[in-house]
Amino acid sequence: MTNVGHKNRIAPQRLSRHPDAMTRPSPLPNRVAPTGEICAHTARGTLMGNRGILHDDRQQLGTARWKHQAWVTCTLAFKARRRELMTPGNYTELFFTDEAVTLAAGHRPCAECRREDFNRFRDAFARAHPDLPQPVRAPDMDRVTHTARVVSRSRAQVTYEAMLSELPEGVFFKIAPAGGPLVRWQGKVWAWSFEGLQRDRTLCRIGWRC
Repeated sequence: MTNVGHKNRIAPQRLSRHPDAMTRPSPLPNRVAPTGEICAHTARGTLMGNRGILHDDRQQLGTARWKHQAWVTCTLAFKARRRELMTPGNYTELFFTDEAVTLAAGHRPCAECRREDFNRFRDAFARAHPDLPQPVRAPDMDRVTHTARVVSRSRAQVTYEAMLSELPEGVFFKIAPAGGPLVRWQGKVWAWSFEGLQRDRTLCRIGWRC
């Protein structure tokens, strides 16, 4: 699994101390798993995402996990812009370990800072959805994608059952509802975590290549 390459990326920096450090969560709850869940973890991100303002003035998440349908991912460095993380009134900065996680979680490339990636994504989306007006517009992609990624009332990720042998390379899956995310890559099964991928031998007993 490879990350989308962006040279000289610099993570957004905290430019000032939180007004009440004793109440600020540490680490911040702004890391995203392939399931779309937002977690508190120390792992460094390679891409940053946006679903709207999800935090309060104490950098705590509320009940909402999105405020709009334009779930995007951005490069960590763009035109020397700097942001203070989880500033009250500004969108919540979300972070992802790699591009595969962003797509599994339901995010698309940003059309401004990741234009080439956005164009490739839009072209693939247009081929998959020939019924949409051409050229495909970002709001149309967001509308269609939103119905495919979450169940609105429960906020649960939309999932499907499939045979393991039918899964394409790079897809995330679970073999039990309570199990962690797994990914099929290079003909093998790997267990995903914020620290990286590790070989998973759970499926060896049924003859899967380990």
